[in-house]
Amino acid sequence: MDQAVKSRLSSASGSLLANLKKYFAGIAGGIVAIVLAMSSFFTTELGYTYVVQDTLFGTIRVFSEPGVHFKVPLFSNVYTYNQAMTLNFGNQENGEVIKATRQLNEVEVQFADTYTARIPATFRFKLSADPKRIVAMHREFRSYDNLIDSLLLKNAKNVTVVTATQYTGEEFFQGGLNKFKVQLEDQLQNGLYQTERRQVEVEQTDLAAVSSENSDADRLEHKNQLVWKNIILQDDAGQAKRLANPLEAYGIQVRQVTIGRPIPEHRLDELLVKKKDLVAKRITAIQAQETARAEAKTAQLEKEIVKARAIQDAQRAKELAIISKQKEVEMERQQAELERVRKEKEKAVALLQKEKELDVATAERNIQKANAEAAKFAAQAIREKGLAEAEVAKANLLAKQAARDIYLAEIQRDIAQVMYPALKDTQINMPEYYVGDGSATPVSSLDVFTSLGAMDHLRKSMDPPRQN
Repeated sequence: MDQAVKSRLSSASGSLLANLKKYFAGIAGGIVAIVLAMSSFFTTELGYTYVVQDTLFGTIRVFSEPGVHFKVPLFSNVYTYNQAMTLNFGNQENGEVIKATRQLNEVEVQFADTYTARIPATFRFKLSADPKRIVAMHREFRSYDNLIDSLLLKNAKNVTVVTATQYTGEEFFQGGLNKFKVQLEDQLQNGLYQTERRQVEVEQTDLAAVSSENSDADRLEHKNQLVWKNIILQDDAGQAKRLANPLEAYGIQVRQVTIGRPIPEHRLDELLVKKKDLVAKRITAIQAQETARAEAKTAQLEKEIVKARAIQDAQRAKELAIISKQKEVEMERQQAELERVRKEKEKAVALLQKEKELDVATAERNIQKANAEAAKFAAQAIREKGLAEAEVAKANLLAKQAARDIYLAEIQRDIAQVMYPALKDTQINMPEYYVGDGSATPVSSLDVFTSLGAMDHLRKSMDPPRQN
């Protein structure tokens, strides 16, 4: 009985264990499938360059834009490179360390006159966008860190050190920093200059040696010194000859070079400080001399100004007197001129008046002459008219004389036309007597009456009517 139970329990546990193994195997297989599916894809981001190396097919692909890409699981390696890199050699802005890909100490350089210094600098590089150059770069350095440490960092430091050998310490710290920066950036981008080490003579300031003739340890002296400098070689066109640029093969560009405040060694710093003090003292002395010279010149100028002012005042007084006399003379001259003009004006006015009177008299004479001529012509016209009328009257008279009977008959007719109507209602009273006119011809009473009555009738008919 016990043996059967044990057998049954043993078989049940074996089946359960088999089922558990199948279950966990299924879970593990699912997990592996999920992992393989997830590892078959990878994403790329902006600002990075990705190199995908497929060992199964032996291919290399480059991606520089954001997206989702396929890779062979377990047989593909993805290498990430920053497209922009910054190397900071101890450079700071406003006391804060600049964020960079690498934070390093200042670059120690030695100048041509054996002085040394530490130069803080920042270098910014950018990778090429050409996939072929990216592949060549990856074949050479195999990783991002190796690229920075083996190429960019060493090249930037080497170019900085080599460029410093083209300057003396004093030359660098006394105005050569800007030129140094330009040459450093140019050589990083285009390759180092080909140089030749030559011994040249330079004028520099140094601390004078303490001796029996000089007890002042701080005294500076100017002297010419032969130093070895790297002189830049030039081609026939006057351009600098260059060495091969290690960055050019991979298309890496130098985007920016920033130089901080260099730190000279103690001896050079002491020399520069003493020279600065000496220059300041010299400038102060020169300024004092210039001030004294200027003050003396100012005093001399003030005396000359006072003298010139006195001369000017005297000259002005003299000129004022001359001007006053000239003014009086001018006024007299103008007054005489005015008087002359006035007399000439009066003379001209009188002349004009006389000419006017003469013109008036001439006009009156001409008028009188015209009137006389007119009167003469009028009288002549009247005479001619009178003669003409006389001729007409004479002609009439001659005509009447020639026709006397006809004329008398017309007169008798006219008298009768007047007299007969007047005698229509008239009573004739013959006068008792009539006195003759003494002529020899006797006049009859009828003739007298007829004539008187006719004349009285004519008179009454011609008198105007009386008004009541």
